[in-house]
Amino acid sequence: MSKQIPIALRFVRWFFPKLEAISGPLAVKYFDKIFFSPLRYKAPEKERECEHESVLEKIVGNSLEIQTYCWGDQNKPYVLVMHGWAGRATQFRKFIPELISAGYRVVGFDGPAHGRSSGKRTSIMEFEVALKMVISRWGEPTAVIAHSFGGGALLYAIMKGLPVKKLINIASPTMTEEIIKSYLRAVNGSWKTGLKFKELIRKKYDRDFDEFTAMYFIEHINDLDLMLVHDEDDRDVPIIQAEKLAEKYPVKFLKTSGLGHNRILKDEAVIAACLDFIKN
Repeated sequence: MSKQIPIALRFVRWFFPKLEAISGPLAVKYFDKIFFSPLRYKAPEKERECEHESVLEKIVGNSLEIQTYCWGDQNKPYVLVMHGWAGRATQFRKFIPELISAGYRVVGFDGPAHGRSSGKRTSIMEFEVALKMVISRWGEPTAVIAHSFGGGALLYAIMKGLPVKKLINIASPTMTEEIIKSYLRAVNGSWKTGLKFKELIRKKYDRDFDEFTAMYFIEHINDLDLMLVHDEDDRDVPIIQAEKLAEKYPVKFLKTSGLGHNRILKDEAVIAACLDFIKN
């Protein structure tokens, strides 16, 4: 098994199928716990260098302590970057110098229970609160670039009134069953647990899981300039998720190949296409 996989996740992958066999209800409760508890991966050296080049500021409110980062001239209009689940703002390190060269500053933050921000468990609702805190501090962004779960969080927040007019979603999940299945694959779980988890979400929030997905959010959004970037070889979030969203809303769609789920954030052609979309 890859040394890059945290020990905690290795244990869960070994333990979870055994728990399912012993007690289905306990497995569902445990899955609910880990579903909302992101792992914190150690930032590589190049990301730490990127962090050191930023102006750091923590914003506090709504029981949250959010670590924010700002790169570039404070007088320039800004582009907000939003990481995905178990991610960090500094994952956009390849975007930052290009955005600055194009005349923007860049603002990023670690979401709740991520990176240097507080918390151990979080949800898309809490990300919405954090996004509103960040935009309250810096004003409306020129555009937002979001990766993976961050894209869904942006669409949810926009549906709830977040003032964003231009959004780029990179490798973002959109569909209920695919989202749950991706988590089940990560822990070696079965779809039987997935079905029970959907029932649990319904009981807890009095809403179907479908109502917490991009396919639902997009039906309640108007006047958003949206670009989707997705790789044909993305194993974490299959490209069909972006294709299905594109069937429901007018988007600019950039398809790539050979980049997967994370390397797509470092690709020069992807960065150039995103810059072109922001400027035009």
